[in-house]
Amino acid sequence: MTPHEAATAVRNSLPSGGLFADMEWRTSPTPFPLGDHLAKDLESLGRVLLQFYRAANLLYRKSVEGKQPPWVAQWLDLGKPPELVEIQRSAVFKNDVPRVIRPDILLTEDGFRITELDSVPGGIGLTAWLNRIYSQLDPNAPIIGGADGMILGFQAIFGEAKTVHIVVSEEAATYRPEMEWLARQAKDKKFRVQDSKFTDFQGGDAVYRFFELFDLPNVANAGRIFELALEKKIKLTPPPKPIFEEKMLFALLWNWNLRDFWRQELGESFFARAKKVIPYTWLVDPAPIPPHAAIPRLNLTDWSQLKMLSQRERDLILKISGFSEKAWGARGVFLGSDLSQADWVKAVDDAISGFAKSPFVLQRYEKTRLVEANWFDFDKKVVAPMKGRARLCPYYFVTGDGDAARPQLGGILATIVPADKKIIHGMTEAILAPCSA
Repeated sequence: MTPHEAATAVRNSLPSGGLFADMEWRTSPTPFPLGDHLAKDLESLGRVLLQFYRAANLLYRKSVEGKQPPWVAQWLDLGKPPELVEIQRSAVFKNDVPRVIRPDILLTEDGFRITELDSVPGGIGLTAWLNRIYSQLDPNAPIIGGADGMILGFQAIFGEAKTVHIVVSEEAATYRPEMEWLARQAKDKKFRVQDSKFTDFQGGDAVYRFFELFDLPNVANAGRIFELALEKKIKLTPPPKPIFEEKMLFALLWNWNLRDFWRQELGESFFARAKKVIPYTWLVDPAPIPPHAAIPRLNLTDWSQLKMLSQRERDLILKISGFSEKAWGARGVFLGSDLSQADWVKAVDDAISGFAKSPFVLQRYEKTRLVEANWFDFDKKVVAPMKGRARLCPYYFVTGDGDAARPQLGGILATIVPADKKIIHGMTEAILAPCSA
């Protein structure tokens, strides 16, 4: 196909209801190529991330039991209602980790960096659709995951469940169309997309929780879902454990006091690889430190000193760790070098004062390298080259239990934004495309 034909075919193949509510993007006539080396790196990354989730889960449990530092559980429980903490600590969910693992990955000059992990990710249906459409355009294209890897991977995480209910909250309504498309792809027709009022769950059903735990007061059926899951009448993923929605897990990985724990639970190889791809992360904890001490790598003796950094020194990302309506998407993310002094001071003050309810984390800004991409301009009917910055979102689907659990890479979504954009997220100027090897 010519680029015009390919881009037109992609656009014309969109489901009648769309995939994202009120969202558009630029269409590439081809997949986004990663190259063999990066593709293999991402293929094997799923095992590291699954083990990281397992280790983080164990760390929290051991902290609760007094076998690891108590401040770990104290930090992770900040701002959570007691009833949710009780559910999280239930023996029923003791070993449960999310069965969909999606890192946000930035391509830098010296490799890639994972800025965060999303345990309730959007884009599953979109990536599944892109993989299928671009595979149809060119059956020989090495699309990562193939035409149906996303669809089969998502279906596999529910095992032998009779019916799978995908419960989508109003907060996540933007993603309802993609989940409805995904549900229609199952040959056995056992997938149903439900709203927050549905309660007719039956024994042996499974529920995919497509709502964040901070939003429970607005999800009327959440209590019923958790009740049935605790009674082992239904299977639920991701588990109702807010620790997996906290970005501070990366700060715990880098905490020197926990180094021996991570080394033991991850193994030397996985521990080294995790530190290579996860940027150093601080938890903004305003607890006073001794006057002769300093915050590692920042050489500050108090978090309020962040406010005094010059704009050149503020190549830092400040973001809410989790359990907040501002903790997903590009909301609640502040790039210091892009803010005025007054706005940066306010962001730092909010981070310090909000610690007890909504902790913040701090990371170095990872400058992304420029990539070459193309999109088709339907108005001018030409291929428009674009130098941009890319974010990759691999989707790993975890099947099996315990030691038999294995992550399978179903596909990778590339989001490429114009070079002048520093924070990468879906927008009308962004190219969204599947990745190929």
